[in-house]
Amino acid sequence: MKKELRFSADLNNLDRVEKFVNSILDFVDADERLYGNVIVAVTEAVTNAVVHGNKRDAQKEVNVQCNTSKTLIEFRIKDEGRGFDFKNIPDPTLPDNIEKIDGRGVFLITSLADQIEFHENGSLLEMQFNLAV
Repeated sequence: MKKELRFSADLNNLDRVEKFVNSILDFVDADERLYGNVIVAVTEAVTNAVVHGNKRDAQKEVNVQCNTSKTLIEFRIKDEGRGFDFKNIPDPTLPDNIEKIDGRGVFLITSLADQIEFHENGSLLEMQFNLAV
């Protein structure tokens, strides 16, 4: 199954993202653990796209695509920003970074998804979740 959602870079659209993800997770009959991991990771990625990528510019869009198979759910979240240096994100678990906000979202996404990759200078995030077979 392939699905796509496009919306303006406005945090008020997060409820649309949650409904989009729910429709996919209902289709694949996700268990509670997978549901929690996917909904939190995708919501965090979309929030990053709106806030950091598109700088809350409602003239810009966020595109969320999903492909599912019998063994995998893949999400692609794309913003219209210039990207960021995803190779040098501070580790939020280190003592020097505990009070800093930067890097927590990507750390969380990395912890919850089975695989993530950044493309297009960081303005495109692909994340995969393995389905129990």
